[in-house]
Amino acid sequence: MNLLESRRTALVLIDLMPRIIALETAPLSGSVVLERSAALAAATRSAGGLVVNVRVDRPGVEVQPEGSGFAPEAAPQPGDLVIVKQTMGAFGRTPLDTELQSRGIANVVLAGIATNFGVESTGRAASDLGYETFFLTDAMTGLDDHAHNFAISYTFPRLGTVCTTPQYLNALNK
Repeated sequence: MNLLESRRTALVLIDLMPRIIALETAPLSGSVVLERSAALAAATRSAGGLVVNVRVDRPGVEVQPEGSGFAPEAAPQPGDLVIVKQTMGAFGRTPLDTELQSRGIANVVLAGIATNFGVESTGRAASDLGYETFFLTDAMTGLDDHAHNFAISYTFPRLGTVCTTPQYLNALNK
């Protein structure tokens, strides 16, 4: 994996919300993904990269379901970008692309829940928009093993770089 210029890198964390984290997921539990994502966010901030916290609101609903805010461990910090989406991916009908471009971001690094929904949809859009896209396979999980494994082995390699947390941190911190 090539070195990543931290100031041009955005770690995009998808749907780390209590009601999503609590879902039955595989191969990892939501709590494991949350813990790893929180550590990734801290390391990305420390290196001078941008952390993007993404959560979903159900469209057309006056009051969102309980657990729709960010998990405390994934709470946005000063300097983070917050995106609230009403679609599966973080780019559709949100200001994410404009915000990333205005900050000179070239690299989009993805983690979160669920691999084959929000993460994949965001990754497809990031790739289509010309970002160097990275998928942190040990910091995401799907609604089942088969869907997760299919995405990381078949879909993601066609959209960007499939890597692990240690590979990302090694590339970011050099």
